Amino acid sequence: MDTYNTLGDMNYRGKRVLLRVDINCPMDKKTLKIINDSRIRAVIPTIRELMGKKAKVVILAHQSRKGKWDFTDLSQHAALLSKNLNAPVKYVDDVLGEEARKAILEVGDGEVLLLGNVRAIDSESVSKPMEEHAKGEIVTTLAPLFDYYVCDAFGAAHRSQCSLVGFEDVLPSASGRLMAKEMYALRTIFNSPRRPSVFILGGAKFGDIPHMIERVLSNNTADTVIVVGLAGNAFLMARGVDIGEASKVPLADELTEENFKNAQDVMTKYGQRILLPVDVAVEKDGQRSSVLIGDMANAGAALDIGDKSIETFRKVIEQSKTSFMSGPAGMFEKPGFEVGTKAIMTAMVDSSGLSVLGGGHTSAAAERFDLADSMSYVSTGGGALETFLLKDPLPVIVALEHSKEKFGNSQ
Repeated sequence: MDTYNTLGDMNYRGKRVLLRVDINCPMDKKTLKIINDSRIRAVIPTIRELMGKKAKVVILAHQSRKGKWDFTDLSQHAALLSKNLNAPVKYVDDVLGEEARKAILEVGDGEVLLLGNVRAIDSESVSKPMEEHAKGEIVTTLAPLFDYYVCDAFGAAHRSQCSLVGFEDVLPSASGRLMAKEMYALRTIFNSPRRPSVFILGGAKFGDIPHMIERVLSNNTADTVIVVGLAGNAFLMARGVDIGEASKVPLADELTEENFKNAQDVMTKYGQRILLPVDVAVEKDGQRSSVLIGDMANAGAALDIGDKSIETFRKVIEQSKTSFMSGPAGMFEKPGFEVGTKAIMTAMVDSSGLSVLGGGHTSAAAERFDLADSMSYVSTGGGALETFLLKDPLPVIVALEHSKEKFGNSQ
């Protein structure tokens, strides 16, 4: 029995439902156009089911955060929701004002409204306990207008923010279909993996990775961990390799004494169960060129793993029964340096086992290479997935469990 309500536990007919989703999409920096709508497509089943149950659906979502270049309104998101639903989605660029209130009260049975970027409200981005958020302006303003709250924002489930954890204390709440599907899949993958199991950890968040490695190797969730991308460069540096100044630049904030010590400790403890690149790819005369790690010092920035590393990792991955990848192996957006990420993903697909991707950049790469549909599962979460992996409680799940205890499965 689920510890929290799911979409089928309540009767939404004629009821006003506040649906929180994570449709935070990657954008083109020059045009500010959405370039990947996979997160939007992922929540369509939940919205469609609520529409079919004749609920009055009001969606709350965010795009980036204040101060970042891709912090925008959600008009594009509304258009893409409408396209994927094949039904109109009204949009108002307001969350708590009179325009939003009027639009909410006008939503009819089976209709959908998307409110403005919730992170335009400063209190949304503050991390607080559920009980405090329940008294915040977002909840006290919106909750009286609704009968139910549904959270389908797995990608943000690791954040204890107002629109994610505040409503569960004051409204009967449930998880959406995506949230339930993600939790079921991740419990299956991480609690009882088929062996051998290999985890490929990449991207730029070097500081998080030693903790993830410690967790998955100490409890034997993984048999082998492969570290690639900027994190792989940082691990090489922690091992004593001179990676060159150009390779350090994008890692500047991560290259702390504590992070180095944590990386060194797990490498000492787990030895050959942790695989690092033996060569990297750099740009030379406008072309991709592989150089051995011993020659990195003056070779320029490492933008991908090299050809020898690809071959070594491919053999390990193809023999696995469970493979999980979070974070790309290189700058896959740059022509010539998508090779490592694509080769790893292809090996995952070619293995006879379960293949799982996690994180926005990773899933975007898989979409780009036309490999997403060939994976066993593609998670929409990055930080949420890592939090789950580290066995830390997800604030949204805790809040949903609290709501079930407080309200039951209110019909």
